[in-house]
This record gives sequence, structure tokens and C-alpha cells, in this order.
Amino acid sequence: MSAEPDPGDFVEFASARTPQLFRSAYLLTGDYHLAEDLVQTTLGKLYRGWKRIQRAENPVAYAHTVLARTYISYRRLRRSTEAPTQDVPEQVAVDSDPALRMTLLGGLEQLSVRDRTVLVLRFWEDRSVEDTAQMLGVRPGAVRSQTMRALGRLRELLGNDVHVFADR
Repeated sequence: MSAEPDPGDFVEFASARTPQLFRSAYLLTGDYHLAEDLVQTTLGKLYRGWKRIQRAENPVAYAHTVLARTYISYRRLRRSTEAPTQDVPEQVAVDSDPALRMTLLGGLEQLSVRDRTVLVLRFWEDRSVEDTAQMLGVRPGAVRSQTMRALGRLRELLGNDVHVFADR
């Protein structure tokens, strides 16, 4: 009979990492409520294997891997229910360019799930090619190719909007 995970350790980990997980989930989904659900599902999965996970070399990276894979699985199951939205959280990042942020978020929403995931992991989360490949279960070369294609697609979608921000 296996012992239950220590709730104290998990609660501490979850409390410290939930904001970062939520930010990543929101960037992936573009939907506040779906991001909350994704984080809750991820935390549930982490809790079930917490004894093993807390002994891992990097539990934070493991949590982000679970989040990304949970999102990809969710999208595979619900392809036909995607609904674009204009709503964004009412929080404003300090020292940011709101117009650029809105343009980029709009562009990300139009990308495929895989393209969006690669760009969020590589550039918003500042993950290496190797980390991203491990999280997605693919080879580093596939991440490089996917990143280049996704950036090209994002440039196509944003068109002249990108040049306006590059001149600032």
C-alpha cells in the first residue's frame, strides 16, 4: 500500500508555482477560465505523483511539461469547439507595450496549437530548444523547424503590424 503524498510540501510547491503556471496556460489558451482549468488539471496530475516528482531533478520543469502536454491533449479532444475571444485579463504588465502585447496575443490566437505551444515555450517561457523538445516529446531539430515555421506564420498573420513595433 503506497503512502499518500505529503500535502504540506505539495501545497507549498503549488502556491509558489501557480502564478507562473497560470501565465503559461493563459498564453497557450488565450482564455482566462480555460487557463484556470488547465492549471487545476495540471496540479491534480502533479499531486498524484508528488512523491516521485519532488525527488526529480527539476520539479518546476516537470510541472511545465505536464501543463504543455495537458494543453495539447485537451486541444486534440476539443478541436471543433474553439471560439475566438477578444477578452483579455484586466492586468497590465509593468514596463510593457500594451499595443505590441495585444498584437502578439492576437497573432498567437490564430496559430495552430502546436505552433503556439512552441512559441510560448521558446520565447515567453525562455526555454531552450532542448528543454522544449523534451517537454513536447520530440527531437531538438523538430523544435527548430517548428519554431521557424511558426515564426514565419506569425509574421504572415501580423503583416505590417510587426514593422510598426520594430521601429520603436
